[in-house]
Amino acid sequence: MGVFKAAAIQMRSGESPERNAIDLERLVREAAGLGATYIQTPEMTGALIRDKEARAASFTSEDKDIVVATARKLASELGVFLHIGSTAILRADGKLANRALLFGPDGATLATYDKIHMFDVDLDNGESWRESAAYEPGTEAVVTEIDGARLGFAVCYDLRFPQLFRAEAMAGADLLSVPAAFTRQTGEAHWHVLLRARAIENGAYVVAAAQGGLHEDGRETYGHSLIVDPWGRIIAEAVHAEPGVIIGEIDTAQSSAARKKIPNLRNARDFAVNAGTAEVPRLRGAAS
Repeated sequence: MGVFKAAAIQMRSGESPERNAIDLERLVREAAGLGATYIQTPEMTGALIRDKEARAASFTSEDKDIVVATARKLASELGVFLHIGSTAILRADGKLANRALLFGPDGATLATYDKIHMFDVDLDNGESWRESAAYEPGTEAVVTEIDGARLGFAVCYDLRFPQLFRAEAMAGADLLSVPAAFTRQTGEAHWHVLLRARAIENGAYVVAAAQGGLHEDGRETYGHSLIVDPWGRIIAEAVHAEPGVIIGEIDTAQSSAARKKIPNLRNARDFAVNAGTAEVPRLRGAAS
């Protein structure tokens, strides 16, 4: 079982990866100074850029990316697990990935995860987003080991797809990550309840580092980074949209205890859906 301090870093990333890397370093050092050994940053830590041409000109391959290099150096120097919630990475095929990266205390890359679900939506306030026009979606869920915990990956809009988290929990994840850049409108409506639901449904801790405030490209994000325990209780929150650090203790024994009290993972059964003439695939609980 693992007991350790986790940190969620709240940022307000602008359009310059170089400036964002400086902010990243300051906040990671603050989190490590508070005793955190697992540190998570938000979605699009490297830059938030609305303009398509400017975005394409700003991002580069993983081996040349300044945020990746900065994170690798900090993880090794501070001896922490540093989870870049995501940053835009230019793939070998010329497409962009919205990619999470986890670095170990020796600076090695332990895991990467490309965001699976693309945020394509028209909001009531006139905002329109087409993430699929900029990024190639991932196709694989990822679970890996850190500090005696099993960490499951997700990014932002993935939060609305509970089957991803259930699949990771069934694969042993007792710590779920949801780094995000939720819009202010959707965040006010659903951020807290969805994060608590994912924790409760899976008997797992949830760490969700967020972007917050009005960004250089004009978008406004919700902030309110959260750490939630396996019973759905909020144990740390940034109750604002300003950059900063929150800290919470992770004790994976609490995940085991919650799953014993409510053994829904163990009790999941295969079932079919009777929808008349419509063809519906067979499901295992909510996980397949």
